[in-house]
Amino acid sequence: DKTHDAARRLRKPCALSAICGEFDVPLGINDDVELAHASHAAGVHLGEDDDEFAAARAVLGTNAIIGVSCYDSLQRARDAAAAGADYLAFGAFFPSIPNTGGRHAKTDLLRDAREFGLPLVAIGGITTENGRSLIAAGADYLAVISALFGASDVRVAAQRFAALFERQDSG
Repeated sequence: DKTHDAARRLRKPCALSAICGEFDVPLGINDDVELAHASHAAGVHLGEDDDEFAAARAVLGTNAIIGVSCYDSLQRARDAAAAGADYLAFGAFFPSIPNTGGRHAKTDLLRDAREFGLPLVAIGGITTENGRSLIAAGADYLAVISALFGASDVRVAAQRFAALFERQDSG
């Protein structure tokens, strides 16, 4: 919610934070350190134009989960890892509607980024058909929007994504 309605922007993540807390699931806020702090979220995800990593860590504390978008750059990942990032995100791997003009990452980038010893997130145009290749290349997590929330049955779609990881673990 990137509207200018400050009360609404705070109300939603506060409610989500409470729900996530009930299930011991961390809530991360995208692009907004102050909102993450005010809503008691577990952390924040920083993009290229967001607050500096050190400033985010100072506001959120040492226990916060701070992830960084590295797009298609191994050097950005190296810098984020050295700064203390908790996870690294790469993409877009496939064309996607929400991210039509962004950079495009190759799956080899996931293999190369394993050297940093951090969890890796793949983003962009991910479906149950192409997600397995990203997991095989080293993705620990898949960030999915359209293939999940655009599905006729969100629960079934989520189960299909979860199954990709189960098959990888057993295979």
